[in-house]
Amino acid sequence: MSRFPTHVEVAGILRRIDASGDYATVMRRGDAERGSLLLLVTSRGLHIACLERRPNLEGVLQWIVTGPGESASSAEIADFLGKRARFDPDSWVVELDIADPERFIAETTSSG
Repeated sequence: MSRFPTHVEVAGILRRIDASGDYATVMRRGDAERGSLLLLVTSRGLHIACLERRPNLEGVLQWIVTGPGESASSAEIADFLGKRARFDPDSWVVELDIADPERFIAETTSSG
């Protein structure tokens, strides 16, 4: 289960989003080397999905949709993030505000 350090993954995601003309911000910094990574995908401020990279049954890392569903309220998202931070204090949270979230989610979850 080889992977890049989390800070490198985050930097790559930030560059990808910036290159597309969209916006991304790190909401929570976790362990630079091994922290888990959660992406909050929004479009024009409206919550679309949460993506998290997890190993599948074969141990291969893949992005899955997790957490509050589309159009979740700020309170629901804050509650979810609070629980996650208590469960995994080394985790990272990156919020993406992108114009074509469905395409981003499809590309990200299919590429692993």
